[in-house]
Amino acid sequence: MAVYEGARPRSAFLPRRRLEAPLLRPQAPALSRRSSRITLRARKRPRFFGVAIGLIVVAFLLSFFSLVQTVRVSASGYDIGQFNAEWRQLQNQHQQDLSDIGRFGRESSIRRQAIAGGLTQLPAPIVIPAR
Repeated sequence: MAVYEGARPRSAFLPRRRLEAPLLRPQAPALSRRSSRITLRARKRPRFFGVAIGLIVVAFLLSFFSLVQTVRVSASGYDIGQFNAEWRQLQNQHQQDLSDIGRFGRESSIRRQAIAGGLTQLPAPIVIPAR
């Protein structure tokens, strides 16, 4: 088995290090890239378009939220108006019942209703003397 200088055993837990060999590959002179205006424009338009769409969506959501709150408030006001009208109707019915009770509770009214129902007045009481 041949042993090379600098050879190391592989570790199962650590990944292998990649050794760079600058002497093996000659370095080519770096060419400066020419910036393309088309790519810059292409990059700016989608960003602006995305931001514009995002702002439109946010504005729509805020206006929709405002509309929902307005509808909820007006529906609550309508319900309160309905409850007030029902309360007034119940108060009127209560007053009507109280006046009917007062009218029908009098002696003359009770006698009239008894006669209309087929009842007659009792004759004078019979008194039995005690022995």
